[in-house]
Amino acid sequence: MRKLELFSPRKGSQSASHEPVDQLPPTFEQAQGRRQKARSAGLDPNYWYPVDYDASVSPGDVREVSFWGESYALFRDARGELHVVENRCAHRQLRLSVGKVDGCHLVCAYHGWKYDGEGRVVEIGHDLFERGMPRIRIGCKPVKVRYGLIWVFFGERERAEQRDVPRIPELEGDQRGRPWPCVPIDFTWKAHHSIIIDNVSDFTHAYLHRKYQPFRDAKLTDCRTDGDKVFVSYDAKIGQGPIYQKVVNHSGMNSNRMDLCYEYPFQWSNTDNRIKHHCFVLPIDRTTSRCFFLFYYDPRAFKVPFLPLAIPYRLLRPMLQAGNALLVRPLLAEDGFAVEEEQRGYDRHFDAPMMELNPAIHAFQNLTTRKWEEHLAALDARPRSAQARATAIP
Repeated sequence: MRKLELFSPRKGSQSASHEPVDQLPPTFEQAQGRRQKARSAGLDPNYWYPVDYDASVSPGDVREVSFWGESYALFRDARGELHVVENRCAHRQLRLSVGKVDGCHLVCAYHGWKYDGEGRVVEIGHDLFERGMPRIRIGCKPVKVRYGLIWVFFGERERAEQRDVPRIPELEGDQRGRPWPCVPIDFTWKAHHSIIIDNVSDFTHAYLHRKYQPFRDAKLTDCRTDGDKVFVSYDAKIGQGPIYQKVVNHSGMNSNRMDLCYEYPFQWSNTDNRIKHHCFVLPIDRTTSRCFFLFYYDPRAFKVPFLPLAIPYRLLRPMLQAGNALLVRPLLAEDGFAVEEEQRGYDRHFDAPMMELNPAIHAFQNLTTRKWEEHLAALDARPRSAQARATAIP
């Protein structure tokens, strides 16, 4: 039998009695034990992360996006091309996201310095005091669009082409050329990314969803780690709650089992190759994450309510849009409530004894910690650059 995870309070801490303490949770370097390490780890930036919806950023728009405490300016130029640059003017360090887009350039709100999509200063509209035009550049990041989402590679630029945006074949078309219907939905929660990963793959919290019953009577049947993936399977009653029963076509589908995977740094699930989903988490900072959920369905997975008739393909997307508003968003809001409460509890009682019964959670946290340790080790192994953040262009 797996030994329960226990954390002993630090000397002088009041956490053992669950009283508030003045201490902040430990950093990764200070962390002791599995939970503290997982809750202080970042996510490796050398992967593609979704930051927004492609349709929500029009030509001329600029907005701030953040990854693990680092701020970037995302903008779409007049040609419709997307760019991501460091969110700071090299002059006085104002956020460029409070500036504006002028044609194909991003303009600082203070002195009007103009930047192109590669972060180069291309124009300074004021007196140069008898100096030549400085050749200055700030950092920029690769951008791609897939499945209606904008993806950014926040890591080492040279590695961006070595690792592709996650591919979901069902969203690219079946044998008839029709993609499975999918309407992405997102939330920004005040919770560490590891808390969210724990939540979406832990089926022991059916009580939280007792109103909607997306799953119940779950029993863990498999949990194994293979490289950078943790595979989990549950025997459970999937989609058999009072609302789901009306629209989910259980005929010809085994809805008594679900397979899940934490495929670092994202998560996916599969119910009999009929109902699938991906969860992509953007770690904004230590206690804030934006989550993009892509639920996608074999067209045979739905039926007309109260009738054994398939829903026409052309009506599936409008149905999903309505379903997101009426069912999926309220359901996931329950998870949001839970993960935010867990974050509050961890911040106050990070030293309190912790008993985790589900071995899948142990595996998730071990993978999160190992990958962050590998990332930090790779950073330490790189030679330190003498370049300033804004450097002369060679």
